[in-house]
Amino acid sequence: MTTILVALHALIKNKMRCGLTVLGVVIGIAAVTTMVSVGESARTLLQNTIQSLGTNVIIVTPARLNRRGIRQGMIPTLTAGDARAIKEECPDVASASPLVGMGGQLIHSNNNWNPKEMFGVGEDYLTVRDWPVRHGGFFGASDVNSAQKVCVVGVTVMRKLFQTSNPLGKVIRIKVASAGVNGNIPFRIIGVLEEKGANMFGDDQDDIVLIPYTTVRKRLQGSTHKNVHAIMVSARTTKQMNDAGFQIDQLLQDRHQIAPGEPRDFEVQNTKEIAAMMDDVMGIMTLLLSAIAGISLLVGGVGIMNVMLVSVTERTREIGIRMAVGARGRDILRQFLVESILLATVGGLLGLTLGVSASVGATLAMNAYSGSDWPIVISMQAAMVAMGFAAAVGIFFGYYPARRASRLDPIEALRYE
Repeated sequence: MTTILVALHALIKNKMRCGLTVLGVVIGIAAVTTMVSVGESARTLLQNTIQSLGTNVIIVTPARLNRRGIRQGMIPTLTAGDARAIKEECPDVASASPLVGMGGQLIHSNNNWNPKEMFGVGEDYLTVRDWPVRHGGFFGASDVNSAQKVCVVGVTVMRKLFQTSNPLGKVIRIKVASAGVNGNIPFRIIGVLEEKGANMFGDDQDDIVLIPYTTVRKRLQGSTHKNVHAIMVSARTTKQMNDAGFQIDQLLQDRHQIAPGEPRDFEVQNTKEIAAMMDDVMGIMTLLLSAIAGISLLVGGVGIMNVMLVSVTERTREIGIRMAVGARGRDILRQFLVESILLATVGGLLGLTLGVSASVGATLAMNAYSGSDWPIVISMQAAMVAMGFAAAVGIFFGYYPARRASRLDPIEALRYE
């Protein structure tokens, strides 16, 4: 304890120099803490966004047309029959739903709204997305087969059109601009979805309208085509996602009569693989940014060594007096090492405080800029590693000056001016 008090007294005598010395350590620790925390925040948000797609989701889309090496529009090859076959014939598939995208304007009384997403889907869509209904219910197979004019809306649509009133059973009109479709078509609201919030890109997931895909094709698009834009599939468990993807691939090759070796006219995308790939990318980016920030710690360590060398030179006579009254070399070594570690530790604590504040500020700024819900994640593991590294910097860069001080000749030290 006496050693620490003496070290503090020695450091306080040169406050300005010590403050400038620990600045590099402060910046380094703050940068490492901020970079790792923001990276973990982005990774958590990405995982939440992938999970918001649903449970064990596999997305089947038409293949993109390639011309001269350039990927162009999708080939309309998937049908609702493919979705039914996937659900019935693939053992590891729990449910599947066709998906048809569209656009239009919603009208109710004096209010109108253009939702961000309008989809024609099957009766299993909410099961695939793991999306519960807050009020009312969802349309069933009979509604899909008979192309009923019913819909389910998200909470954003409910608030825009109905404010605080109950929308269940109310009729809205959907205005579309499709060939062969005239006027506003009435739809009865039978359900309101549970609120999901924004995704990592700031898009409102609750600004959505779901309609039977048969109704979209027949009544809103005036189309007789049976193709769909995508098929959303849910595997029975996460472990069965790869097997389910393989079964879907084999089934669609057979249904589309694709010979072995020929290019597929569809693509099977496993969200688990996408999430793992993105997680690896985010991890590498965080590691690179942390390595760059760690350079500041090395700069701070060099600063500590320089200050300690200057301190040894300035206190040579003091060292000689201590040795003359009985101090041993290891006592002098310990004294200067403690001073060096104190400098690094104080810098680490200040840097950690600054880093946590910067992490919270950066996350709030991202939320305000993007409109998404970035979680505030403070990586305690990174903080502890940074503090340990700060202490290691103090020991490593303080050892040489401390060793030099401990090996001074007492007689020469007492003669030093």
